[in-house]
Amino acid sequence: MQSMQEMDLYRHTDTVNELLARYGVKFGIYKNNVFKEQLFPFDAIPRVIEAEEFAYLEKGLKQRVTALNLFIKDIYSEKKIIRDKIVPEEFIYASSGYLAQCEGVMPPKGVYAHIAGIDLVQGKDKEWYILEDNLRVPSGASYPMIARELCRRSSPLTFQQTHIEDNRNYAELLRRTMDHVNTGGHTVILTPGRYNSAYFEHSYLAEKTGAHLVTGSELLVENDHLYFKDYSGRKEPVGAVYRRISDEYLDPMNFYEGSLIGIPHLYDIFRKGNVALLNAPGNGVADDKGIYYFVPKMIKYYLGEEPILHNAPTYLPLYKEDMDYVLEHFDDLVLKDVAEAGGYGVQFGNKMTKQEKEDFIALLKREPRRFIAQEVIDFLDIDIFENGECVPRKADLRAFVLMADEPLVWKSGLTRFSRNPDSFIVNSSQGGGFKDTWVLSR
Repeated sequence: MQSMQEMDLYRHTDTVNELLARYGVKFGIYKNNVFKEQLFPFDAIPRVIEAEEFAYLEKGLKQRVTALNLFIKDIYSEKKIIRDKIVPEEFIYASSGYLAQCEGVMPPKGVYAHIAGIDLVQGKDKEWYILEDNLRVPSGASYPMIARELCRRSSPLTFQQTHIEDNRNYAELLRRTMDHVNTGGHTVILTPGRYNSAYFEHSYLAEKTGAHLVTGSELLVENDHLYFKDYSGRKEPVGAVYRRISDEYLDPMNFYEGSLIGIPHLYDIFRKGNVALLNAPGNGVADDKGIYYFVPKMIKYYLGEEPILHNAPTYLPLYKEDMDYVLEHFDDLVLKDVAEAGGYGVQFGNKMTKQEKEDFIALLKREPRRFIAQEVIDFLDIDIFENGECVPRKADLRAFVLMADEPLVWKSGLTRFSRNPDSFIVNSSQGGGFKDTWVLSR
């Protein structure tokens, strides 16, 4: 914070946040049938990762996402990993992310998780740990993209004199990924509409990639192919759909029949290989928090390699020895509901009252598959500006891995931080903020 260019950037923090608000950079969330939209506050002090350190992360991220893709392919085809008793059968079929409709379906080019958001934290021991794999509809890349764009305008001197990787190539990487699996036709980004939590991102990525931003009402299936209707009513063929809609709402003829935002028979033509869906339906079987426990085993099984990046120490109460450990060390652990996301369903054992603890343990014994327990990683604190002062806060990093003709790791990422000094939960839905992530180029 001593250099003049850094101070110049920090002085423009409020200006950048005002511009972000003006451009609609907000985060909305539905909870208990209520839609709440809020600003996603930006902090100008970047997270800085040295080139050598990021090269290590890049190697580990490519390894992990490659193995996860092989796992999804295996689960919906030969199921070798179940037959060889690496992953228990009940963990697959009890997962809310497993879709029977995906059995035997091979997506174009055999890619399932085209865009993966992998959440990591760095401990005070300087080791990086994987906290979560997001393989369904991971969001967040647009926030550091536009923040960097606005920071460049506000403080060009900072970026002229600092040797960092340019993060403006995410759109290029995404376009390359979409084009790789396109079956012939236009590429579209399918949004549920204005009230979706990440609508800003949908529109921003469409603009940057040159894809058409569409809703379900603008698409139709006809003669086993997908078309979108342009402004004149003319039908144009579609070869790739980057869908920002959950699996269950994609196609009312194959999934949730009450969906009003999906496209009837979309999955039928996907099954025939006539359109690419990014990400493929059914990926939730691999990012279930219970399945997370087995990812290191997947890497060894499919790739014959030791994991480069490690999970946080995790316990499955479904196993008796793990349940015994969880009960004995309850106050030292964080408990997570495998079906929840966005920071919801997370409980710290040492924060519960005696009654809450008794109630939770009773629930845990009734529904052991519903939860995982993890050691609490003491995150490395990173600095943020708050009320004119520099204060430490917990933060994670969402790294983005794209599967085109080869795995691609974006040399940036979304750093999220907690604004509560006593909280480890950094999710935007829980009031967190975000930072740019600078990867040094030398």
